[in-house]
Amino acid sequence: MKKLFIPIFIISMLWSQDFEPTNLSPIVAYWKTLTPDQKETYLFSYMTQTYETYAGLKEEFGYNELTKWYYDNRAEQVFGIFDQLEETDLKEFVGWIDEFYRHEDFVDRPFYEAMAFAFRFQQSAGETLWEKYENAKFGKIKPDEE
Repeated sequence: MKKLFIPIFIISMLWSQDFEPTNLSPIVAYWKTLTPDQKETYLFSYMTQTYETYAGLKEEFGYNELTKWYYDNRAEQVFGIFDQLEETDLKEFVGWIDEFYRHEDFVDRPFYEAMAFAFRFQQSAGETLWEKYENAKFGKIKPDEE
């Protein structure tokens, strides 16, 4: 009877805990299993695929609403990162993406949002995360001037 009591007691204690389920997206789960070198390869492949998709859309449809949306919402950021690769190592972008997904509030966010975070923080001035945050003013909206 004692042998059965201990496992049942442990299970009941665990069951009574208030668990906050994490909505870990599949891409984040996959990203977290990769080594730093594999993350660089994944990031470069993702960026190359975005570029090729944009080029294919332009070739097939020309410059229309679809290609404009894809450029504004996906490709422009990738092109900006490609432009920075002569000055900045891909490892730095990987580090910022890791930082983004380190926070529980962001583990369900899509990969392009992590890339936007990485691009913005990589470009902001400062040595520490706090200095970069202060300089980037992430999320600050300026009122329209009329």
